[in-house]
Amino acid sequence: MKQQSVETVCVQGGYTPGNGEPRQIPIIQSTTFRYETSEDMGKLFDLEASGYFYSRLQNPTCDRVAAKITALEGGTAGMLTSSGQAANFFAVFNIAGCGDHVVCSAHIYGGTYNLFHVTMRRMGVDFTFVAPDATEEELEAAFRPNTKAVFGETISNPSLTVLDIELFAKVAHRHGVPLIIDNTFATPVNCRPIEFGADIVTHSTTKYMDGHGSAVGGAVIDSGKFDWTKYPDKFPGLCTPDDSYHGITYTERFGLAGAYITKATAQLMRDFGCTQSPQSAYLLNLGLESLHLRMKQHTANGLAVAKYLQNHPKISWVHYPDLEGDPYHEKQQRYLPNGSCGVVSFGVKGGRAAAETMMKHLKLAAIETHVADARTCCLHPANATHRQMTDEELIAAGVSPDLIRYSCGIEAAEDLIADLEQALAAVKEN
Repeated sequence: MKQQSVETVCVQGGYTPGNGEPRQIPIIQSTTFRYETSEDMGKLFDLEASGYFYSRLQNPTCDRVAAKITALEGGTAGMLTSSGQAANFFAVFNIAGCGDHVVCSAHIYGGTYNLFHVTMRRMGVDFTFVAPDATEEELEAAFRPNTKAVFGETISNPSLTVLDIELFAKVAHRHGVPLIIDNTFATPVNCRPIEFGADIVTHSTTKYMDGHGSAVGGAVIDSGKFDWTKYPDKFPGLCTPDDSYHGITYTERFGLAGAYITKATAQLMRDFGCTQSPQSAYLLNLGLESLHLRMKQHTANGLAVAKYLQNHPKISWVHYPDLEGDPYHEKQQRYLPNGSCGVVSFGVKGGRAAAETMMKHLKLAAIETHVADARTCCLHPANATHRQMTDEELIAAGVSPDLIRYSCGIEAAEDLIADLEQALAAVKEN
């Protein structure tokens, strides 16, 4: 059978029930798993056999959903985590530790920026933030001998810049390091970064994948294409014996297709315990089954709202990659030809005060920290998700103080526009 389409994988990927087995992925709500002998258990702890012994590391429900997301992204192995933050932390920390360095796009989610700029720096991992529009020469200049990875977002949250994945991958590979891409906003329905050279893909599954605001979660997917063995001195955790697992070498035991995720599970999940619950994984899978349908509506609504706002006299600017004339429209056509996402960023004339007035009068769109939901919501990032950043850092991240992040749900576009119209009517013109 030929490779299945994204639509089919959304519905049926990751789990094929046998005769008389549950049609839906079962929730294995158990912390532990029984074995007949201690020898059988010992083989699992030595990574000599596959199976389950404690849900902090792996759980059948979570693994089946991870397998679906892996198939959607075109990867070879994947894992679920407790949140998107945990996924990004695992993705980087799995290969970069104290004394190492990472090159990162400056246009990323505020929480991820804080994770990298503050918390992981306290752990000894340094980061150089570069403009998403950096030239090849500017990217080259950011690398150091101890650089271990490059990180970026397909579509940045909330500035909506579209990363030149192929360029970032080209420079990363020239320096012998992988490109890690957070694909949360695009989802594999609209972009599969691995096809453009990315090596590791992460997601906050809390967003479009879940789609209903029901469960927090994250995912890490390995393409299986990066050859860690070419750089054993750069990636000793994957290419030299692990004393905490009786001296196994991950690349030798699990090959390129499985080494990275096995290490992330056996080491990081074991020690940090950022586990996604089986119940959350079950809810995530329900969202994945309609992801391909919802993304079409999210994107259509996003374009309709962006076009409306673009022509409104009280709106000072609009960012949406699908708009002709948007600075990232060319990259959107290249990497996301079927549409980007349902998030629109814009500014209201009159600045922050006018923006707050408009938001207070919205009736359909709720003010929430959340984004990428079936229900429309909005946020003032400078006052919330990016609140910890200075004005200079905000500008570098592409987040102006007046930016409103408006996340179109799957309601009727005309209702969203009517809601915006009445809310904007409350804003007094200067």
